[in-house]
Amino acid sequence: MEIDAPAGDETWIRMAKTPRSSFLDRVVQRRALARWREAARAAGSLSLAQLPLLRSDARALRREIDAVLHQVEGRMQLPRIGADSVPAPATSDWTWRPELWRGPVSPFGVAGAENRAQLGRELTLFHDCSESEITLRQIRNRHETDLAPFALRMDVFRFGGSFLSFALDLPETALRGLHLNHLVRLDLKLELERPLEIFCRLNIKHGPNNEQLVREMPLSQGDSFVEFDLAYTRMNEKRLEKAWVDIIFERPAMNQIVLRDMTFARYPRADI
Repeated sequence: MEIDAPAGDETWIRMAKTPRSSFLDRVVQRRALARWREAARAAGSLSLAQLPLLRSDARALRREIDAVLHQVEGRMQLPRIGADSVPAPATSDWTWRPELWRGPVSPFGVAGAENRAQLGRELTLFHDCSESEITLRQIRNRHETDLAPFALRMDVFRFGGSFLSFALDLPETALRGLHLNHLVRLDLKLELERPLEIFCRLNIKHGPNNEQLVREMPLSQGDSFVEFDLAYTRMNEKRLEKAWVDIIFERPAMNQIVLRDMTFARYPRADI
């Protein structure tokens, strides 16, 4: 039995992106669903030459539907998207939660993540595995104690590389008014399947030079933090160009790491 391939059904894809609001829209949707039901029934009798096209069209439609569900289900759950409460010292003059923990990003998942794989615009994965068995996925936070709407889950299976880290670009606002008397605080809310060492490195580019401060994140489930004291750098306050943080995982094989929240705060050092 031959059927009209439902491929390239632009009307259905448009419907997946916009709310249904009219009788005509509902009719079009029912027809599109009926076509895909017929395609499922007929798939067993199609020729092998027809199957690749049908599969390609089905996968394209599934990507659109998955994207819609990711957005809709995220908005329907708590904590609400857009909530951006950042716990910080009272003297803080700058706070920030990266976009991945604030709202949906694209792509929201990567399987077999290669070196320099990205989630959203700010987060990049670095590693030197020849064959990656690393999966990244943005997931929804659902605990009553969660302040961030989203979390990052990383599953690492076999790991034959020598390093694994995230690089997170800080926004330009982090550099405005930054002085040597500032402390920069990084808070993480962690869930670990197995204990592991995590190091955090703050990088600040000023002119042709880079400053680096490295701290080990206390090994614990739940809330942990590190502080970077800029007094220990030779940072040129008048030539600040860029800042980023590296989150470095030591011996991450056979582990699931969930970063429930990540926040930053900046505040002046107390006078002694």
